[in-house]
Amino acid sequence: MSGAEHPLDGRGSNADPPERPDSAGRPASDVSPAWRIIAIAAFALLLGGLWVEYRNSPFAQPLGGHIVSAFFCLALLLAPLWFFGFGAANALRSILHKRWQSVAMASLGCLPYLVFSIPRHEFQWVLALAMAGFPVLLAADLAYPEAGPRFSWRDAVVLLALATVLELGLLTPAWPFAGLGSLPKLYLADVALYLYLVVRPIDGMGYSLIPTGKGLLIAMREWLFFAPLGIGLGLALKFIAFHPRLPSPSHAITAIVVTFLLTAMPEELFFRGILQNLLEGRLGRTGSLILASALFGLSHFHKGAAFNWRYVLLATIAGVFYGRAWRAERRVMTSALTHTAVDVVWGLWFR
Repeated sequence: MSGAEHPLDGRGSNADPPERPDSAGRPASDVSPAWRIIAIAAFALLLGGLWVEYRNSPFAQPLGGHIVSAFFCLALLLAPLWFFGFGAANALRSILHKRWQSVAMASLGCLPYLVFSIPRHEFQWVLALAMAGFPVLLAADLAYPEAGPRFSWRDAVVLLALATVLELGLLTPAWPFAGLGSLPKLYLADVALYLYLVVRPIDGMGYSLIPTGKGLLIAMREWLFFAPLGIGLGLALKFIAFHPRLPSPSHAITAIVVTFLLTAMPEELFFRGILQNLLEGRLGRTGSLILASALFGLSHFHKGAAFNWRYVLLATIAGVFYGRAWRAERRVMTSALTHTAVDVVWGLWFR
């Protein structure tokens, strides 16, 4: 990959760039028009359902008369996460023939913040410039010169920068309302997707939202492997307690959709599709699985305590099974389904 001509390097720009396979290893043309239509229709239905759920929730009250702009901001943040899973990154790469174009376009990451803050008269230049400039700097780091196929210090800089911004809550002032805590994570997931699907595409990430029966079976298999261990250890450590109840169908569906989109997909993209994937070239399958799982566990250190070692331990063990799910089919969606099943079961019955 590093020795091949990059479609964004400006050489031979009068010719069409070679078609790259998508993140699941298929040519872009394999994402059929039918799937693109399904993606658009499903996204519209998804937004409709989220709107009905959100406008009547307690989280909408502090926003006053600006619920529409906040929801439009959410839609903009969800769009890359959704449509990149149906081949949009391939189409975008075919438009951006030169590296400087892909780097400059990264600045559009600030648009959701503008849509949210300007109608509320809460726009801050510092935040806007930071959210426009941050992805540009990371894109430039990967584009000049073009990064090779293996994990390097430049990838370490990018991934550490993304993790630091999230863990320190540096973007919380952009959306300072209860119920909007997932928006910084979505913003950073969009940045990561753009960097590693458009600016510096990496092989084997498996970022596709086109479902497969095999992927569903693998996801459920890994959940069944983890559930007895995770629940048993969680109860033994007194980290969780069983709360028998029967949630309503709407509550269960909302929990599944929200967990999948706002938690599982962003985290699995980062820890499995990018980190574990890149580390395989340096550490091999087992070493990359262990290190990615350990780092995933450590990312939960501050949940409810100064250092919540119980959460770190359980998340690390869960990360092993998420990593196995991703590795079995090399698809982020597969590990995200396992992740969703774990979180939803714990959230509904083991809080």
